[in-house]
Amino acid sequence: MIFYYFLLLLYGFIFGSFYNVVGLRVPLKQSIVKPRSACPTCGHQLKPYELIPVISYLLQKGKCRGCQSRISPIYPIMELLTGILFAVAPSLVGWSGELLVALTLISLFMIIIVSDIHYMIIPDKILLWFAGFFLFERYMWPLAPWWDSLLGAITGFVLLLLIMLVSKGGMGFGDVKLYALLGFVLGFKLVLLSFFLSTLFGALLGGLAQLFRIVKKRQPIPFGPFIAAGTLTAYFWGPEIITIYINFLHQGF
Repeated sequence: MIFYYFLLLLYGFIFGSFYNVVGLRVPLKQSIVKPRSACPTCGHQLKPYELIPVISYLLQKGKCRGCQSRISPIYPIMELLTGILFAVAPSLVGWSGELLVALTLISLFMIIIVSDIHYMIIPDKILLWFAGFFLFERYMWPLAPWWDSLLGAITGFVLLLLIMLVSKGGMGFGDVKLYALLGFVLGFKLVLLSFFLSTLFGALLGGLAQLFRIVKKRQPIPFGPFIAAGTLTAYFWGPEIITIYINFLHQGF
């Protein structure tokens, strides 16, 4: 069984490297196949041994072999994060059909994080592509009751749309469409929990970033990473969090 976890870890590293490419190129409407990956500073085309996830970055000490310019640490971070999440997922959802849903959800967020950090964009093409996967997966492994997916999608869309209208552009329509999709995957209760946790993480970490002057005041901060953190927390541990909250309310009253 350990072999399968290790295999998922390796697959996560490989897919994480690919998701970096997708997240960087799709918003610019570039092909994800051509041209080959290259250094953005000097144009040096990367050799196969320079594309080994995580390991190549460490061996090269985070520098391009051609011009010695610094390579963004986001590449190995996303590769490592994808690998860890892929390997951990079976322990949280089991070796069942739901594991495919979990891996697809992780994959979606890895691409969104890269895209949102670099361009503050959640591409429609990515959402449409993953919508097809989620429709098939929820048909094969539906929520109980089955209509919870529809209610979740409507809730996610309406909730974020109202916030976007009230905030007058403080939240993009990409977030609205994303939450409609997430609601379909998570269902009514968990999509609400996802939004609460995403907002909580965003407020806490965004506040810390401004406190330590990592970002300037009123500087726009990508919300995608916080949506990823909040949604994956709700997806993996949502029922337990809701139970703890309900018990806390009962004890309080």
